[in-house]
Amino acid sequence: MAVECEACHLPASSHRRALLKSAFGMTAMAVAGTLSFSEIARAAALTKAQRDKLTPDAILDLMKKGNKRFYTGQREARNFLAQQRASAGGQYPAAVLLSCIDSRAPAETIMDLGIGDIFNSRVAGNVENPDILGSMEFACKIAGAKVVLVMGHTACGAIKGAIDNAKLGNLTGLLEKIRPAVDATTYNGERTSSNYAFVDAVARKNVELTIRDIRKDSPVLAELESSGTIKIAGAMYNLKTGVVDFFS
Repeated sequence: MAVECEACHLPASSHRRALLKSAFGMTAMAVAGTLSFSEIARAAALTKAQRDKLTPDAILDLMKKGNKRFYTGQREARNFLAQQRASAGGQYPAAVLLSCIDSRAPAETIMDLGIGDIFNSRVAGNVENPDILGSMEFACKIAGAKVVLVMGHTACGAIKGAIDNAKLGNLTGLLEKIRPAVDATTYNGERTSSNYAFVDAVARKNVELTIRDIRKDSPVLAELESSGTIKIAGAMYNLKTGVVDFFS
């Protein structure tokens, strides 16, 4: 009778095979970005050793490859229960994302990520504030994440609201954080919320300005980036195509 692992209820022999395979070059392949997070972790959550062997660029490459699997309909079959059990005793995410609350843009899904792969902060318009910055500083300085990714998306309602100078309770103050992106966007066409090309241009500019503000408002993250410990990058998710466009 096969002996099961108490942590994930998979055959213990599968763990031995995974360890043997790891000894013959998995680390080199991971750094080159040829594997997914789940392949590196062998169907369970990332360990500290596995995460620490990855460079920021390799982590970004893994997310790019995960997004390609998503928009080409080739997402991995994941054992989320095994990942949940494996991560219950500790977490070692590779990145921290700042993304919008839009229900159509769940980062873990569109980049084919599993439990324990990333921290994900979500707020309308993916704007930064002291609480978000504190969360990012925890993720990177204390927990060891190596990438800060700010991700906006097309047809963003928060961006439209900022363009229209909308007023509604606490949302008013949030949209004020996006207004600088509206003013800073160079665009020769119609500058209205009904022009989706302009909305998307503002959304991208908003990501760029948020990255700038993260560096300005968080000396902790700025120092980590200057030393090469982390990388701060941006991305735009296209709701129609499913493609994430990564940029620095």
